[in-house]
Amino acid sequence: MVVVGNQWGDEGKGKVVDWLTEQAQGVVRFQGGHNAGHTLVIGGQKTALQLIPSGAMRADVACYIGNGVVVDPEHLMAEIGRLEAAGVELRARLRISEACPLVLPSHVALDLAREASRETRGLGRIGTTGKGIGPAYEDKVARRAVRLQDLKHPRRLADKLRETLDWHNFALREYLHVAPVEFEPTYQRLLQLAEPIAPLLADVGHCLQRCRERGERLLFEGAQGTLLDVDHGTYPYVTSSNCVAGNAAAGAGIGPRAIDYVLGITKAYTTRVGSGPFPSELPIDQPGSVGHHLHTVGQERGTVTGRARRCGWIDTAALKRANLINSTSGQCITKLDVLDGLPEILLCTGYRLDGRDIDILPLDADDIARCQPHYERMPGWKETTAGLTRWEQLPREARAYLERVAELSGTPISMVSTGPDREHTIVLQHPFGD
Repeated sequence: MVVVGNQWGDEGKGKVVDWLTEQAQGVVRFQGGHNAGHTLVIGGQKTALQLIPSGAMRADVACYIGNGVVVDPEHLMAEIGRLEAAGVELRARLRISEACPLVLPSHVALDLAREASRETRGLGRIGTTGKGIGPAYEDKVARRAVRLQDLKHPRRLADKLRETLDWHNFALREYLHVAPVEFEPTYQRLLQLAEPIAPLLADVGHCLQRCRERGERLLFEGAQGTLLDVDHGTYPYVTSSNCVAGNAAAGAGIGPRAIDYVLGITKAYTTRVGSGPFPSELPIDQPGSVGHHLHTVGQERGTVTGRARRCGWIDTAALKRANLINSTSGQCITKLDVLDGLPEILLCTGYRLDGRDIDILPLDADDIARCQPHYERMPGWKETTAGLTRWEQLPREARAYLERVAELSGTPISMVSTGPDREHTIVLQHPFGD
C-alpha cells in the first residue's frame, strides 16, 4: 500500500502510517529527505520523525529508506541517536539503499544562499526548508552525486567529493558571494560517519521482493504532498522530488504492479507552508476569524521548521487533481475535530479563471494564483468529534460534510482521523481489507 499526501503536505500521514503499521511488517520511505516531518502521538507522547520511516515506533516492524531519498548522514545518525535515547531500538531493523544520494554541507550552503539571493534581487523566496534537499537532487540528476555506497570506498569518495565541491564552491564564491565549503573537514567527517552507517546499507529493492515472496504487508510512505510534487505541483513553489504514488516504485526499487492500494491523506481543511498560490486561503492573524481558528486549534506549525502554516477551506477541485494523479483508492480525512464548533463550513468546489468556470486545479501556478474560488456552504456542528471511533458517533452534519467531500473529489473515504493518537480513528473500509 502507498500512503501519500493529497494536498500541500502536513496532512497527518505519520499518524495514519503508524496506525496502519499494526497490520504491516515493513514501512518504506521512497522520496524526500529530512525536509519532511511526521509527528506521532502515542499514548499522549509526541515523537517527531524526519528521515526515519514512521514504522520506527513499532518494535516488530522493519524500516526501509529507498533510493529515491536523499540522505544527510549527519542528520541520519543524530535522529537514530535520539530514538535510541528514547528507548527505541532501531538499527537491527533499519535498512537503507546504498544508492541514496548524500546531502552535503555544501548543499545546505547553496540552499540558504540561493534563497537569500532571490530575496535580495526581489524575486521572492521559494520557501525551502534550507536543508539542502533541492541542490542534492540537482546533483543526482546531473550525475555528480556522492552516494551512500561511496562511503565504502575512501579513495572513490575523495575523488567524487572533491569534484562535487569544486562545482559547488565555484557557485558559492563567484555567483552567490558566500564562503566556500572546505574539502578536508567534510571528507574526514564522512569517513567518521561511514563506520556506523555501513551495517545499515542494503539492496532495498531486493529486500522488498523477498518480503513480498513471504507474503508480508508493506507500507510505502511519501513525504510532503501531491501539490508539492516537482512535476505535478504548483511549480516552482514545490519540493525537489516526486511525492506522488507513482514514484513509490521508482523510489524503492520495485515494479509498479507491486502496488495494490493507494491511500490519499486529506486534511479536513487545507494548509501549506512556504510560498505559492493557495486559492482557498484565509487570513490567520485575525483573532476570531475562521483562519485564526484553524491555525490555533489545529496547531498549524511545520514539524521541521516551526513555520506558521497558511490555512484555508478544503479545496475539492485540488483534491480532484490529486486523486487523478495518484489513482487514489480511498481517502483518509484527518483533523476533522478542528472544524468542531464552526457555525458554517465552506468547500471550494472550483474556480473562476479568466472569465470561465473550472472544476479542477489548473496546471500552471500563475493560473492558480488568478483563480477566484467558488464555495459551497454547509452547516457546521456544535458537538465534539475529538476521539470518536465509530461513524455513527459523528454528528449528522459532520457525516454530511465528509460525504460531500468524497462526492466532489471523486474518491471514497476509507478512514477518518478524529485526533492525534493511534486510537482516534474511524475505519469505514480498511485499506488492507481487514
